[in-house]
Amino acid sequence: MIFISYFFVKLILKYAHKLDLYDVPNERSHHCSVTPSGAGIGFVSALFVSFFLFEFSFVQEYWYIFLGILMVFGIGVYDDRNEVSARLKFIVIFIAVFLIWLNGFSIYTLGSWYGYEITLPSFVALLFSMFGLAGFTNALNLIDGIDGLSSSVSIVILTFFALLGFEYHSDILVLLSTFTIATLIGFLFFNWHPAKIFMGDSGSLTLGFIISVLAVLSLEYIHPITVIYLTALPILDTLIVMIRRIRRKRSPFSPDKTHIHHIMVKFFDMNVRKTVLFLVILQIIFSSIGYMILDSINRNPEGNTPLFALIGFSFLFVLFYMIFTGIKKRQNTLDQIK
Repeated sequence: MIFISYFFVKLILKYAHKLDLYDVPNERSHHCSVTPSGAGIGFVSALFVSFFLFEFSFVQEYWYIFLGILMVFGIGVYDDRNEVSARLKFIVIFIAVFLIWLNGFSIYTLGSWYGYEITLPSFVALLFSMFGLAGFTNALNLIDGIDGLSSSVSIVILTFFALLGFEYHSDILVLLSTFTIATLIGFLFFNWHPAKIFMGDSGSLTLGFIISVLAVLSLEYIHPITVIYLTALPILDTLIVMIRRIRRKRSPFSPDKTHIHHIMVKFFDMNVRKTVLFLVILQIIFSSIGYMILDSINRNPEGNTPLFALIGFSFLFVLFYMIFTGIKKRQNTLDQIK
């Protein structure tokens, strides 16, 4: 699988100029020169090929999941060549979520709180799923701002979902996670700093959607608050950036350089590799906390662990918001002085 992904991404890199797959720097970009993009076309294609070659029975059994992934991949490929609006992307993701909902997979519960299970009606579950999956898909797309970050953080998240699959004997969790990890490793040979090619929306949107689907599938076994910690870094970064943009009366989807990774590289004078490694370690810590929360809930299902965990995440959000907003304001002041 790693070799298939490596080969496919290398093909995209070789023919990027003929396919018109280039990333032109904008307000959100860290790079300064035009760079080949669309590597997601390579590694996502490798993912589908790998499943068809080695686990075709799963494609048949979970055809609606793979069709949903294919739909998101399709709009990502189209966006890599012809920039599309955020609205159209969300519409396609909503349709993919609707397809999965029709086949019985959705966010039907918000978990057990003090022994009381909060179950959502079917239509409410659909709306909640649309919001949740579209939100995280966009979150992973937004952290794809420096070489190797999105894929490295995703590998951490996917590894923990694979561990959940092994622990609860869920073949779909194990296979979808490990196959995706393998294809990302093949891509990282080209995306580690200095990157030769970027994944593009074909990669980041599809990757975000895959992780979102895994999160929904995992709710059969774990509390939703655990999922929040397993996927914490993209969620925190997106919430902070969007709230900051809204407070400045800008569109929450407008590109800029106010993400955590941008601020770390600029303010702390950290190079790209150190920034990626630091954020990967941070996600490992968050995911490990999620596992400890899961263990605590399993040992005492009627206890107050979910509430404390939610309060803890809220505290993390406030802390990150204060730190990185304060740093950004200080940087802006220094820039004005200069």
